[in-house]
Order: sequence, then C-alpha cells, then structure tokens
Amino acid sequence: MKLLALATALFSAGSALGFSPASIPNAGRVATTLNAGAEELYIDQDRRNIMNLILVGSAGVTIAGLGLPYVYFFLPPSAGGGGGGSSAKDALGNDLFLASYLETHMAKDRSLAQGLKGDATYLIVKEDKTLESYGLNAVCTHLGCVVPWSAPNNKFMCPCHGSQYAPTGAVVRGPAPLPLALAHCDVADDGKIIFSTWSETDFRTEKKPWW
Repeated sequence: MKLLALATALFSAGSALGFSPASIPNAGRVATTLNAGAEELYIDQDRRNIMNLILVGSAGVTIAGLGLPYVYFFLPPSAGGGGGGSSAKDALGNDLFLASYLETHMAKDRSLAQGLKGDATYLIVKEDKTLESYGLNAVCTHLGCVVPWSAPNNKFMCPCHGSQYAPTGAVVRGPAPLPLALAHCDVADDGKIIFSTWSETDFRTEKKPWW
C-alpha cells in the first residue's frame, strides 16, 4: 500500500509539471522586435500616402491641361462690341489702307480681303464712295464654299449648290440656312482698315449672331 501511495504521489507531481506553462526564452527580445516592425510599417504607410497624393495631383494637372482647351472651345464668345480687331489684308498679306483702297475700288464694289482668322471677307464700298461699316464673311453657310459677288445680278451667288444672298448677306435662296457672317469694319488712326468681331444683334434677322 505504501508503494502504491508513493507511486500515485509521483505521478501527480509529474502531471502538474507537464501542464504548467513553460517559460519563453528571450520573450523581451521578441516583443522589442515586434514593436520595431510595427513602427517601421507605420512609417511606410505614411510614405505610401504621400506618394499616392503626389500621383493623384500629377494626374489631375495632366488631365486639366488636356481638357481645358476643349472646355474653352465650347464656351460662347464674350458679349460686347468688336474690340481687338485685326487689319484687313490683300492676297499677298499686305495691310490695306482706306485711302489707297478707295482709289482703286469704285462705288458699290465688293472685293475680297483677308479678314478675321484669315477668312475671306468682303469689303463693301458704298454709293457715296465710303467704306461700309461691316464686312461679309464669304464662306457659304451651306457647305462652306466661297461665295462670289455677281455684280450683274446684284447678289452673292454660290456656284456649289445654288444658294443666293442679298447685298447685305441675307439669304434670298437656299439651301443656305443662315446669312453670311458679319464683321465690324473700321479705320484705325493710321488709316488701316480693321476687322473686328460682330457680337451684337444681327440687323438682318434681329437675332443673336449665329457665328
């Protein structure tokens, strides 16, 4: 019986030792390593956020640079009179001056000059041998042909599809849907003939300019 009691006591002591928590070697070193790794991860996340912001900012600037010209293209021109015009030029690109122009062009003459944006534009000499206060863009509003002036018929007649315009550029026969575009025609202090944008009401239609 004594042997049995001794064996039981030894077995119980061994079981208690077997299930007791074992000590972890270098526990402090492991904890320090984990803390250092966490700190390094935090720093990397900050850097990543900064790089993301730089990337998004660069992409935004690039998209804005590409997109703004398209936005400006669809914006309507500013209202107001024709300011900041450009000088009328002949076929060789020489500036036209009123005095010399009237010496070589008769009353009721309608001759082409280079106008705004280089478009062919008619200068109109009135019956009293003065220059009309507006010029007419020669581009047909149907399909873009240059419309010649027919003096015998006293109107502009498009050779492409038969559109016809009155001396003022108003449509008298289709298929052209709109009158010829207007441009202000003035004379600078040095005598140069100047074209500028017409943004007021179109006196022929009493509507806003279509151009």
